Amino acid sequence: MKVIQTENLHKVYQETEVPIHAVNGIDLQIEEGEFTAIVGPSGSGKTTLLNMIGGLDEPSQGKIIVGDREITRDKPSSLIDFRLHNIGFIFQAYNLIPVLTARENVEFIMNLQQWDKKKRRDRAMEMLEAVGLGDRGDSRPGKLSGGQQQRVTVARALASRPKYVLADEPTANLDTKSTENLMGIMEQLNEKENITFIFSTHDQRVVKRARRIIIIEDGKIKSDEAHEPEE
Repeated sequence: MKVIQTENLHKVYQETEVPIHAVNGIDLQIEEGEFTAIVGPSGSGKTTLLNMIGGLDEPSQGKIIVGDREITRDKPSSLIDFRLHNIGFIFQAYNLIPVLTARENVEFIMNLQQWDKKKRRDRAMEMLEAVGLGDRGDSRPGKLSGGQQQRVTVARALASRPKYVLADEPTANLDTKSTENLMGIMEQLNEKENITFIFSTHDQRVVKRARRIIIIEDGKIKSDEAHEPEE
């Protein structure tokens, strides 16, 4: 079943004298439960595409359907609510809240979703344990390394069990062991809870675990192929 679809998707930035076509006519279909890597050089349009699918960036032209909803027709307030209850984001820039502890950052989305206090605290600690930070729940982001902050970001994105996870370079600051652990966690959630994952990545450690690889160059899809994951 198709759960994400784009039709003739364009994003043009007019900030310079020569317009920049970051995404240039992409037609894409993602099936429920996919584990997909979007790959391409810097500036190819990977992050822009991911941000538009997640409703964080508005397309210049085209249509985006997520689930049974055409999000390109949504009002901003409706889109915010839809993202909150359906999409987990893993940002390359972390986007953690500096004044909150690691546990409170992981709880943040669940708090907005009005989870019971004990349930969200238990789930936050479960996810911190899963990413190897069970002993750092009371640490604020400023006291954590870049790799640790990235793991908190992953825990936050997965904690509320979203239908879709959009991950922009999720392993950029992680060593090999941490990367393998996180990819294992995401594979388990993908298989057990049928969460759909889309990664934007340069990291071959992520690419080798993907079951579909989409290569983008100059804002266009160059190739789109099924892939047999490597151990």
